[in-house]
Amino acid sequence: MGDEVGYLFCQAELNMNFKGSGPILFAFLMVVFIVETYAADYNTFLRQHYDNPKSNVGKRYCDTMMQRRGMTKPQCKAVNSFVHGSKKQIIAVCGKAGKPYGNGLRRSNKQFSVTTCKLSGGSSRPPCKYRENKSNRFIVIACRGGKPVHFDEGQI
Repeated sequence: MGDEVGYLFCQAELNMNFKGSGPILFAFLMVVFIVETYAADYNTFLRQHYDNPKSNVGKRYCDTMMQRRGMTKPQCKAVNSFVHGSKKQIIAVCGKAGKPYGNGLRRSNKQFSVTTCKLSGGSSRPPCKYRENKSNRFIVIACRGGKPVHFDEGQI
C-alpha cells in the first residue's frame, strides 16, 4: 500500500509541474525546427558557393572544388559559382549592401570576385570536367532569416 501512495504522489507532482506547458514546449520546438531549417539552407549555400580566400588547388580549380564540395555525384552539377568574398560581405547583401531584384532575390551593390564552373563535354555523369570563368560581377541571391540560401546562376 505504501508503494502505491508514493507512486500516486509522484504522478500527481509530475502532472502539476508540466501542466500547461504544452504550448510553451510546442513554441520551443517550432523555434528549434525553424532555426535548423534556415541553418541547413545557409550551410548548403556556404558549401556550394563560398570560397574565401580562393582555395589554392592548382590548375584544375573547378574540377577539384566541385568534387570536394559534393557536386559531382551522383551526377555532375551543370553550373556552379564560387564567391570569393567574406561571409560578412555576402550576408550584408541580404540587407543594406543589396537591393531587391524581383522574385524575392537581392542584387549586391558592389561587385564580388566570382569563379563560375561550367560542365564541359556531353555527359552529366562522372568523371566531371569543368571550364572555369573568373570575373568580378554583381551577385544575385535569395535570403531567408537574413542569410543567403540560394545563388541565382541565371544572372551570370
